[in-house]
Amino acid sequence: MTMTDVSAVTRARWLAVFSVAVGTFTIVTSEMLPVGLLTSIAADLGVSDGTAGLTMTAPGLVAAVSAPVLAITTRRLDRRVMLLGLVALLSAANLAGAFAPNYLVMMAARVLTGVSIGGFWAFAAGLGLRLVPEASVGRATSIILAGVSVASVLGVPLATFISSFAGWRTAFASMGALALALIVLLAVTLPPLPGEPRERGSEPSPTRRLSGSLKIVLVLTALIVSGHFAAYTYVRPFLEQVSHAGPAFVSAALLLYGAAGVAGNFVAGAWAARNPRPVLITLALLIALATAALPLVGLPLVMLVVWGLGYGGVGVALQLWILRSGDGEMGTAFFVGVFNVSIALGAFVGGRIVDGVSLPGVMWVGTALALVAVAVTAAFGRTRTA
Repeated sequence: MTMTDVSAVTRARWLAVFSVAVGTFTIVTSEMLPVGLLTSIAADLGVSDGTAGLTMTAPGLVAAVSAPVLAITTRRLDRRVMLLGLVALLSAANLAGAFAPNYLVMMAARVLTGVSIGGFWAFAAGLGLRLVPEASVGRATSIILAGVSVASVLGVPLATFISSFAGWRTAFASMGALALALIVLLAVTLPPLPGEPRERGSEPSPTRRLSGSLKIVLVLTALIVSGHFAAYTYVRPFLEQVSHAGPAFVSAALLLYGAAGVAGNFVAGAWAARNPRPVLITLALLIALATAALPLVGLPLVMLVVWGLGYGGVGVALQLWILRSGDGEMGTAFFVGVFNVSIALGAFVGGRIVDGVSLPGVMWVGTALALVAVAVTAAFGRTRTA
């Protein structure tokens, strides 16, 4: 093979990496779509705002189940085929939501969205290892997971903007159309990605024992993610009622938070590729600093940037730790499951604290769980030989 051929293959593989990043952007934007549309959805479908909020809860819980289930039941199938099928399901779900005549149809569409989210994350998050050389896995994983941060910065606000002049159904339809375009993009750029080969004379157990490293990653995921969402879910009312910020300031602050998250994702990816443990300690400390300082100091903008830098790198650092653990796709599937359950749990606990204690109280919960994560990570480093 000539140098020209090698360069062409390399470019093709990196194009595949960017295509998967577009996929994570589409998946996360679809999952978060109701955030800015709840009032309109509730009014149109004749339900309360709280009931409409289940359109956010359901996909996360379904994704938590579908990720390991799909990883186990389809482990022999080509991942390229699976990704194309899951994106097709996502497109159908978004279009069904756009034309939903009632709340039950909408909820059914959101359940299908959850199936697509769980499966896509289980297969896509670790693809960097299969698409690029080992030395570039950290960068490739950062690019793939950057879709999460970009969806927060651009995807969700853009969907809200579309709904403001064309209605919430148009926002859903637009995401359905984007998913259709993504099918074409992935079909053109992704190489074949065979599943696990069948071993002669034996059937590998899909429920094989998890490694110690993966168990630690799952514990850290539960601590950091649930603490983050206990606080971040209610950051808007906190800024409005505690920091006395106006709408323009809140919008600018959340935009800066998202931009800092994108930066944190790439910085953490480059650093964690060598050793994820100190990276996670640093990221958790940044989250703890920001959530502890917000109720105490009058610098919400600075603290939100610090928070964004910290949390923006968490996903890529945890994923790279999983890749180092050797648990492969099954490890990623369990990671996706715990991640989504932690989102739902954090938001639920935060809501109870806001209603029963105070808005600043949710920030202290985020601080406490981040510090526990630091302690767990440090203890793991002392007791395990690399």
